[in-house]
Amino acid sequence: MDGYERFRRAAVDRGIPADEVEKFIDQLRFEILLGSGDPGEEVVGQSGGLPRLPVGARWPSSASGRPLPFVASVDCAVLPRAEGLPLPEDGSLLFFLNHEEDWPTPLGGDGPEHARAVYVPAGTETEVATAPPGHDEAGFFHHDIPFVAHGFGLSASVVPVLPPWIEERDEFEFDDSEVLERLFDELEHVDELCEVVDELWPEGRCSTLSLGGYCEHSGQGDSPLAELAGAGFTHRPETRAALPGAERFHSGEVEEYLLSREWVPLVQFSTGSENYYGCFLIDLEDLAAKRFDRMRSVTRFFK
Repeated sequence: MDGYERFRRAAVDRGIPADEVEKFIDQLRFEILLGSGDPGEEVVGQSGGLPRLPVGARWPSSASGRPLPFVASVDCAVLPRAEGLPLPEDGSLLFFLNHEEDWPTPLGGDGPEHARAVYVPAGTETEVATAPPGHDEAGFFHHDIPFVAHGFGLSASVVPVLPPWIEERDEFEFDDSEVLERLFDELEHVDELCEVVDELWPEGRCSTLSLGGYCEHSGQGDSPLAELAGAGFTHRPETRAALPGAERFHSGEVEEYLLSREWVPLVQFSTGSENYYGCFLIDLEDLAAKRFDRMRSVTRFFK
């Protein structure tokens, strides 16, 4: 039984109207949390250290040719499945980011200048990459952050995640968000529905990275999805058709909400600096088609 059906049965058994349960499910997502696991847990990836790249491949670099720090990799064949997140079934995904250069202009050009998501298909011959020459010299990347971070194995678990207009409903301001206010008003039993989520999935692991879910709303400035909308990214026409009366709402809030229906965090993570948080976004159709070159990076600045 998948997570959605498990939730659906538990909520209906409580007597919550089925139509309201479905509206809530439409907002519910699942994400994969990755962190250092307990002894005996399956290792599904690696944080830091040196990546395994295809034999003969060059170290991924920025548009200007500068090597990018390696963040982490995951083995898609052993990752747990998260409903609604069409990650590859095999092969590996590797993430690279120079967070010092990625903020505050992450969306220019045909792709991210200072971030890469590299997919290595199953069966590709790989080897542990050699770090770029001079990587351990002062100033190569950051004055107090090593280019090659300490490496450790990652274990994974799948947890549900709700959008901030539900998760943070007691503090969320609806004054300028008629779309979200309307959606929220349709969920008369929202507290009970959230209780069902908490009962079915009572705990999550401490994570270093996460795949899928919703964007973290931490840091300064606009949310990552607002950054996309501001950079000219638009939703597909059929997505707007799923929001009756959308023409009555402020265009900016509609764009951000509709983009949230199509885009998902490919990966989110803390960087080597306490001031920055990495967020790689990808359209769900591009994710399903393994078009990782269409990923967009929005690095958040905390201070």
